Amino acid sequence: MSSSSLAVAGVSGSSEAHRVFVYGSLLADDVVRVLLKRVPQSSSAILSGYHRFSIKGRVYPAILPVHNKQVTGRVLFGITDLELDILDTFEDVEYERTTVDVSLMDGSHRLQAHTYVWENKNDPNLFGEWDFEEWKIAHMNDFLKMTAGFMEELELPESKPRVATYESFFQQDNNRSSMP
Repeated sequence: MSSSSLAVAGVSGSSEAHRVFVYGSLLADDVVRVLLKRVPQSSSAILSGYHRFSIKGRVYPAILPVHNKQVTGRVLFGITDLELDILDTFEDVEYERTTVDVSLMDGSHRLQAHTYVWENKNDPNLFGEWDFEEWKIAHMNDFLKMTAGFMEELELPESKPRVATYESFFQQDNNRSSMP
């Protein structure tokens, strides 16, 4: 892939096209489509020096710097300023948007991209390794419903943060469920 095709031209109305490395629920095209109303061009990528953790009580992951570890994900290209604002709001205060160096899986390039790093570096609720395939089977359908609810809320004048939307959605879901 040539560097000119990687430097995706800015989408109309955007002063600059952003690149965003995603590693959790945003690996699912359906989730990205609900948030951005489109699925941007993307490439598989590796973020070295980080680990993807599960979070106790949550279905989405967190990443933190960890020596000799790596996270596989993908880079979304051509993200507009408005779309970056939507992702910032979706990721909420639990994450900090950071610029990182990622390597494309085909080995052709290292490039800089935004990603969302867990804010609480000493969070006792982080554990193990988060698994995307397991998440797709166990949680993706509910997560899509929650994400659609988040986008509806976002368009209201007094929108709730994503964490509040997430917690209220999954609390309702747990109350409806007869499983322990």
